[in-house]
Amino acid sequence: MDRTERKDRILQLLVRERGRPVPGSELSLSLGVSRQSIVQDVALLKAAGYEILSTARGYCLSAVPYLSRVVKLRHTDAQIEEELNTVVDLGGRVADVFVKHKAYGELHAKLTISSRRDIQNYLEAIRTGKSVPLKNLTSDYHYHTIEAPDEAVLDLIVRALQEKGMLADLLDYEYEGEHNRHVNGIPQKTAQP
Repeated sequence: MDRTERKDRILQLLVRERGRPVPGSELSLSLGVSRQSIVQDVALLKAAGYEILSTARGYCLSAVPYLSRVVKLRHTDAQIEEELNTVVDLGGRVADVFVKHKAYGELHAKLTISSRRDIQNYLEAIRTGKSVPLKNLTSDYHYHTIEAPDEAVLDLIVRALQEKGMLADLLDYEYEGEHNRHVNGIPQKTAQP
């Protein structure tokens, strides 16, 4: 693992453990490098503008604003857990799910999933209720607004979903829409007046 990958991983771990200081020794063990390497990596992250607090109990991120990106996906019901785990394991969260239905228009549902526990609660609600995932209304095509502390984490998430074959291709009409929205990492074209 090179320094850039290691810094990305440190950030992911700090985001995942938000609210709990992560000891340098824990980061060192997790990443297989010396404690001094962690100190240097954290210094570089601070120099890059990340507000990382160094406390006696470890490192933690101060309040970090989240960026968002919309991704279009398609997968089976059996892959829902894998999809959501991919996002949260890489340091992101899933804000919502929505579909574009030809008869009903856009249907949105807020999710706010940021941990594996949230995922299990969501899956349990689907299993024990009389509801089905929203994606089932549109032949498994659906969108999520994913959030992360920076573009690098969003890029990691999109790449991982693409590698798993879950990212769906955009159709021409999908580039039109709300100003400054991103779908699959591509800025949408601004609709003409």
